[in-house]
Order: sequence, then C-alpha cells, then structure tokens
Amino acid sequence: MKICIYGAGAIGGYLAAHLAQASGVHVSVVARGEHLAAIRRNGLAVESPQGTLRARVEATDDPRALGPQDYVVLALKSHQVVAALEGVQALLGPHTAVLPPTTGIPYWYFHGLPGALRGRQIERLDPQGLQWRAMAPERVLGCVYWVASEVTAPGVIHHDGSLSRFPVGEPDGSNSERVLRLAAAMKAGGLDAPVVPDIRGWIWAKMISSLCWNPVATLTLGTLSEMNARPEVVAVVRAMMAEADALAQRLGVERTPITIEQRIAAARNAGDHKMSMLQDLERGRPLELGVLVDSIEAMRELAQTPTPTIDMVYALLRLRAEKQAKQPEPAVSMTAG
Repeated sequence: MKICIYGAGAIGGYLAAHLAQASGVHVSVVARGEHLAAIRRNGLAVESPQGTLRARVEATDDPRALGPQDYVVLALKSHQVVAALEGVQALLGPHTAVLPPTTGIPYWYFHGLPGALRGRQIERLDPQGLQWRAMAPERVLGCVYWVASEVTAPGVIHHDGSLSRFPVGEPDGSNSERVLRLAAAMKAGGLDAPVVPDIRGWIWAKMISSLCWNPVATLTLGTLSEMNARPEVVAVVRAMMAEADALAQRLGVERTPITIEQRIAAARNAGDHKMSMLQDLERGRPLELGVLVDSIEAMRELAQTPTPTIDMVYALLRLRAEKQAKQPEPAVSMTAG
C-alpha cells in the first residue's frame, strides 16, 4: 500500500510517522524548505510525554517523483490546496483515493447526499470547481483530524499527549474495501481511526470546534487552558457552538456526534495547547480565515439561519487578519501545510 501525505506539518507529519510503523505501508511526504531537508537527513520525530516516535519516510518537494499512490492525504491549509492541485494530479492513478482537508465544509460535501441538495457545488467553497474537477468526488474519503500537535523544529512534531482520533468514512456511509483498508493501516500504525457511517456529522463537529476556539484564541492570545479558566470566554464559545449546531441541523445533520459540553470538556483536557490559528499568528503566517468564514456563510445562506455571535466574533477577527496580512511572512516556511 502506498500512501502519500501531501504536507508534512503538524498533522501531516504526525500521520506520516505513525503510518510508517505499519507493516506493508510505504509512506511518502511532500514537504519543502528546512523541514524537507531535516526529514531527508534525520527522518520524522514525534515527541510527546509518552516518548519520541521516529520514522524514516520518502520525502520530496516534487510529487512527480513519487508516481501514483493508493491514498493521497492532503494535510494542507485549505487555502493552499488549489496551488497544490497540479502536484496532486501526478499522484493519482485509476483507483487512487483522496482525503482532502476538512477544516471547513469540503467541496464534495453534497456529493451523494440524499435530498434536494444532492450533488450541489458551492462556488464559494470551490471557485470555478477546480477541486471538483481535479479530485473528483468519487475519489474522496472523508477524514477528520483530532490531534493537538505542532511543528517545533524542522522534522520535529510535538504532540501534547492528549487523545487523538481520526474518524474516516465514505461520503455514502458504506463500509467499502478502500475505507476499511485505510482504517486498518492507520490502526496498525497506532492511530485511532474508526470507520464511521456519518462522516459529515464528524466534519461538522470538528469544524465547529475550530470555528469557535480558533478565533477566540487568536483574539485573546490564550491557550485552551487559559480560555477555559474564564467562564465569560467559555460562554462566548458555547453561544457560537449552539448557533453552528442549529445550522448543521437545518442542513440535515440530525446531531453532531459530539455535544457542546463534550467539545468544551475536550478543549479543557487539552491543557496548554495553542490553536492552529494562534500558532500561525505567532509565526507571522496568514490566518486561515477564509475557509471557516466561507463555510459558515455559504451554509447559513442555504439554511437561512442567523448566526449573530459567530458574525460578531469574526467581525473582530477580520481586523486581526488584515493587520496580520500586512506583516512580512517568514523567509523560510518549515512545513508544506
């Protein structure tokens, strides 16, 4: 089995190192800069309170060198995907399955979905249908990445030791051979990767957590433990989550698999972890604001459901993002995602 992780950052590097532990799985990563050089030289290292996991993987900045894969995992920021599509195409064979980012509502969301919205393409989520054409929805497997990790040095990923989970599923909810094989490989690599029949519900659950905790962390500069220590901050997050849950229900998700209180408890248990958007702010990178705003606004328009608290928080965050965009980016980026 050949699996390419396109982007070996906090999530991609964590996945690659674990998958490399599975017998019969050839893992490659697409990376760049100092991160690529370090992976080629020393391999990947995932540090956690449980110890250090090391892995040797094939690493390149040219996807054409890897050839067709069985699975391609796009561990990129959503705003980086379009620029990577040409490289992704070089990895696709007749039966290659693709796992696009699920930070927000993915371009394939309405593919195979029963009801009036079946097959709907949302221009705002996939301008000009570029992703739909390059990575046909028939290729897609959905996966949600619940892991508190960050790149701390080239080739080094730090995991805070909290529980990680990677629910994976077919858009139609079936237990296909390809989803079962991938889940088995992930499990063999030490990952908790259940096959779920309701991957869209899991996408909403993860998106809602990101949608709510990320902007509040970026505005307050707070870690999860710092935010959870202030009831007034948690109240804002809880109100945002309630609005997003109502939106999901209007669009056919009977209930997300994780309740609001469970999400808040999970964040509390994550300790001093910094949300990814705050990490980007501190490193001078552009904030991944577009995919979250586009997702919630596109879905709100379809559902005709108001989200006043979310709108208010993101109005503040837009100013933060505009000021961040005026800052010079770091000369060398350590990750491809």
